[in-house]
Amino acid sequence: MKNILKYLALPLLVAGGLVSSCDDLEVPITTQLTPDVFPQNSAQYIQSSGAVYAAFRGDFAFSWWWSQSITTDEAIMPARGGNWFDNRAYACQHYHDWTADNGVGPWDWAEKVIGTSNQTIAILDKNMPKGAEKSTMISELKTMRAISYFMLMDSYGGVPLDTVFGEFSSKERSSRTEVFNFIEKELKNAIPNLNPASGITTYGRPNKQTANAMLAKLYLNAEVYTGTQRYNDCIAATDAVINSGLYAIEPRATYLQMFYPNNGPQMKEFIFAVPFDPAATSVGFNGQMYHARYDVPRSERTKFGLPFTPSAPRSTLPSFYAYFNDANDIRNKQWLTGLQYMNDGVTPVMVTTTKKGYDQFYTGSDGGATYTYQVNLTPDIVLRQNPSLFDCGNDEIAWNMGYRNIKFYPDNTSTSRNQNNDVPFLRYSDIILMKAEAILRGGNATLGHTAVSLVNMVRSNRSTSAAWTAVTLDDLYKERSREFAWEAWHRNDMIRFGKYEGQWGFKTNSDITRRIFPIPTYAKALNPKLDQNPGY
Repeated sequence: MKNILKYLALPLLVAGGLVSSCDDLEVPITTQLTPDVFPQNSAQYIQSSGAVYAAFRGDFAFSWWWSQSITTDEAIMPARGGNWFDNRAYACQHYHDWTADNGVGPWDWAEKVIGTSNQTIAILDKNMPKGAEKSTMISELKTMRAISYFMLMDSYGGVPLDTVFGEFSSKERSSRTEVFNFIEKELKNAIPNLNPASGITTYGRPNKQTANAMLAKLYLNAEVYTGTQRYNDCIAATDAVINSGLYAIEPRATYLQMFYPNNGPQMKEFIFAVPFDPAATSVGFNGQMYHARYDVPRSERTKFGLPFTPSAPRSTLPSFYAYFNDANDIRNKQWLTGLQYMNDGVTPVMVTTTKKGYDQFYTGSDGGATYTYQVNLTPDIVLRQNPSLFDCGNDEIAWNMGYRNIKFYPDNTSTSRNQNNDVPFLRYSDIILMKAEAILRGGNATLGHTAVSLVNMVRSNRSTSAAWTAVTLDDLYKERSREFAWEAWHRNDMIRFGKYEGQWGFKTNSDITRRIFPIPTYAKALNPKLDQNPGY
């Protein structure tokens, strides 16, 4: 369901016009898009606000996903015959040896969303008459801005706080605690004015429970961000979502469908999702979602009916896949592993190449002889061509290394590499597991819940195995790994559980300063008042 995107095409043109509308003095001002002539009615207010959502969609599936997943044991993206080395762009994230010059993280994208929010809020504040419509729309945009600041704070620590459109002076960074307090205040102030409904009427835009869910995320991580735990506040925020009665855990039969190309507001768990549509383009942003391109093996184009040959550089690591150890768990089906078959489950996926094409290190005299084999995805990543270049090789063995995640199921309805799958940012199962964790960490149980009863609410809808009788923090960490694989929350979880300094794959760096990314060099060039994070 992509109705939300109907108002995401025009707004970016509008936003561009609002910025540069007076450049051409030969054109009568009444023909140009300025705050004096646009927006002037409810439909135009909605179109203007769409610029913020288009900006947020812009790099959500790229800079946000990369930095939250490839820097963890969840995903790895090695080079294969030089492809995807990209000047160590992905190797540095795996090894945790990035520098300020690598530009790791969502800085540029989140700053653009914040700037677009500031601009749109200023325009609507000037043009909209006082009333509920104005209060709701501006509160929605302030919530989007708060989410963007959450992403910056989570990734970089302290950042400059800028909420005034047209103010271009350089600003020093506010402390991480100050940014935390700002986000908390913005979300709390927004809640009374946000729409209480869920479903198609609010899909793709924040409602009251989006703000409550973000508060829960903020409070669950408060000790990481500020040094002070806020677990009871986290529980109160999750209870607000639970008591709304708007959401439910998707049953086992529809868990995988939450991530299909035809997902949308009908999904019971989606509190806030980012809508994607191959037909939508974003001026100045990417606005695309390429999971199949990165995750589906090249040999399985026909199996999934794709209009392009995927490049398939991305996979998981054995240490992460080990969490999927329950044979009765539906979440196992998000992975491609071992011998591959067509969708009938019987016909093997076969590839015909040469002996040398299959194994570039083959030394026999008949290297050019035809060789046909059934595709077999192997768990281990081996840098057999060039370890210093993070390179597995450029043969069939290399291209079949690593188990692949197809949670965001390949979209064969699209005529491009872009996909229709909407991507959830906040789900109801996260609310349930956050509350369980807050109780385990010392928060007061409410509503008759216990940590184990909450975890079993999720597990009973994922696995036919027996319910748990007890749960530890380590158990919960593994459950979160299973539930939210490929949803860009794993870095956040690893840091909170003290696992981000561990060893996995080829990574050995245990420096805790890597919990936050360096302020990018390009950002410091634009704002000389920015200081650098410790250790960089």
